[in-house]
Amino acid sequence: MSDALSTTVMKGTGVVAGTAYARAVRVRPRPELPTADGTVAEGDRPAEYDRFITAADTVAARLDARSEQAEGSAAEVLKATAGMVADRGWRKAVRKAVSSGQSAEYATVVATDKFVAMFEAAGGVMAERTTDLRDIRDRVIAELRGEAEPGLPEIDGEGVIFAEDLSPADTATLDTDHVVALVTELGGPTSHTAIIARQLNLPCIVAVGATVRDIPADEMVLVDGALGTVTRGADPDLALAAVAESRERAALIAQWRGPGRTSDGHRVQLLANVADGNAARLASDAQVEGVGLYRTEMSFLSTTEEPGVDEQARVYRRVFDAFPESKVVIRTLDAGSDKPIAYANLDEEENPALGVRGLRIAHGNEGLLTRQLDAIARAAEGRGDNAPTWVMAPMVATAEEAKWFAGLCRERGLTPGAMIEVPAAVLMADKIMPHLDFVSIGTNDLTQYTMAADRLSPRLAHLTDPWQPAVLRLVRHTCEAGAEAGIPVGVCGEAGADPALACVLTGLGVNSLSAAATAVAGVGAQLAEVDLERCREIADAALAAEGAAEARETVRTMLRA
Repeated sequence: MSDALSTTVMKGTGVVAGTAYARAVRVRPRPELPTADGTVAEGDRPAEYDRFITAADTVAARLDARSEQAEGSAAEVLKATAGMVADRGWRKAVRKAVSSGQSAEYATVVATDKFVAMFEAAGGVMAERTTDLRDIRDRVIAELRGEAEPGLPEIDGEGVIFAEDLSPADTATLDTDHVVALVTELGGPTSHTAIIARQLNLPCIVAVGATVRDIPADEMVLVDGALGTVTRGADPDLALAAVAESRERAALIAQWRGPGRTSDGHRVQLLANVADGNAARLASDAQVEGVGLYRTEMSFLSTTEEPGVDEQARVYRRVFDAFPESKVVIRTLDAGSDKPIAYANLDEEENPALGVRGLRIAHGNEGLLTRQLDAIARAAEGRGDNAPTWVMAPMVATAEEAKWFAGLCRERGLTPGAMIEVPAAVLMADKIMPHLDFVSIGTNDLTQYTMAADRLSPRLAHLTDPWQPAVLRLVRHTCEAGAEAGIPVGVCGEAGADPALACVLTGLGVNSLSAAATAVAGVGAQLAEVDLERCREIADAALAAEGAAEARETVRTMLRA
């Protein structure tokens, strides 16, 4: 092997820790996209559209079938992707293009480009869904042509998957007997690839950039998901030793049993982030003490009319039923911006990430919020003192908002709290917290707004990193205000899934951490190895760093020592 390869290290954003050493595997290429032709005779256009419908229905049925074989987030992602193939608006756009004389293949491209532009303009999670859109476009085009479906190839032995950005369908159906790690050029910490990699506990690095294209298929590579590095030309013996050490660590994590605490007994409650009753049921089998973030809006993204109080209560009760003796923290609708809900009747905005989203929707439609609170209260009826129901509002920015929301909750016997994700809420924490019983820091949005960087932009992943000292200083300020007010401070963003960062957060004063259920054991095992004073020492070191990379590396070096 050449000397040039011996020291080549590529850096991305590590989203799932773990070490793997295997050959590089490339996804099957996407179909070559057709160009405009306008050659379909008028009399043949209905049949041409029928040809599209047949192909689209086939793709949707295939995705639905895969969803039935998957579990948890993977099943949800596949169902959502199948729903996009069946979307009436997208199909209507295809029909319009076919009616103008375009072929079914090109009409599929035209319709997809229209929706991609809309999603990119919306920003946030909606912008990330452009990967999903392009994926269904390519699958339908391949079906129309009778070509093999694009995506993952069959793998013999072990392999590291390399892709520009894995589609939801590909990620959700990974064969973990053969796939040992994932590396993508694009994506972010909250992408489908990252979410499902956490569920599968598969080492994963995103946003590495186009340099990974230099790695040919079958070349041996060393992937470190904790450091976010891909190494070419690694010494085989050292690489295999690193993998063995990683597997030993994984075995220790698998043996960990809660509850969460440091080695000297300081309690840190470890909770699960869930999107619905099915996810809650799966989380209940993990080492979690309850739910720290129930994303209620995820059940209603495709709903065109507001569900009634009874219907909402039935949906929420499924989560409560999964944790009948444990705390459940519910977030009210975090709609708007990247998660538009049709029945909220939101106008288009030039900058939706800074617009009417979260609690702000209720300022013009208080009934939307009060009906949801009524439904939560109804679903929580009969829960005992050992199973508290906490409700928090997203995007709280002022003390007036906190007071208003808390009053609505207390009228219904619910425990009120707020998400701390707007920097103004941190700076005004001493005025906001006296109105509340708890707060939970959403590190994803807090990082985005603090660093003025779209958290889903692969080009800005180095900024939208929760290890940024500026973000950690805001977390410290929030914890200090919480201690002064006598209310608990939790973290429910992606930062809670990082074992090393969990130690920093504990040292800063965070009382609870909520993450994907599969990440909790790794966090708990790491906390069990350090005492509270050590957590405070590494927190100070992270705060003193000049940037995220220095903070991360300094802390991990201290933990290894």
